[in-house]
Amino acid sequence: MLDSPDALIAGAYGARREGRLKDAKELFSEAVTLCQAPVEPTLLAKALTGLGQIERDLKNNLQSLGHYRAAEAIYRGVADPLHLAHTVRHIGDILREDGSLDQARPCYEEALRIYREQDQTAPLDLANTIRGFALLRAETGEREQAKSLWQEARSLYHGEGVQPGVQESDAQIQRLSRK
Repeated sequence: MLDSPDALIAGAYGARREGRLKDAKELFSEAVTLCQAPVEPTLLAKALTGLGQIERDLKNNLQSLGHYRAAEAIYRGVADPLHLAHTVRHIGDILREDGSLDQARPCYEEALRIYREQDQTAPLDLANTIRGFALLRAETGEREQAKSLWQEARSLYHGEGVQPGVQESDAQIQRLSRK
């Protein structure tokens, strides 16, 4: 039985991987409710980011953004810079996808700053953040800056063996070089 926040969160991620988004949403919601009691605040933040992911998967960006913002507030109050950067990057992605480029830019800038300052940053987390910022910069007409970011992302994706990331980077670099 899933009766602890950790078990609910783990079960919810499992359901998400299996494509059972409704089940995942229910489990994350239950974890959020359990975490409202005096519990480790990072558990609540994890449950909120998970719920945010599910809402995003379900194309409910407004609800997703609310969950990520609540998690962001928690992560700002605890010493967990990598989770803060990850959360802020997802906020940037949502804002960019919704066309709020001016609001998304500082999210990417902050996430990149945090990731670059942390020795424990996973290269894939950095690459995904760079990818989002490159997309934003291309959308705002900053072609050379976008191209430079894509080259950095490509190098990171290549180093991690993430072929779809390498292919997307190559295509974006080629597209930006033609214009």
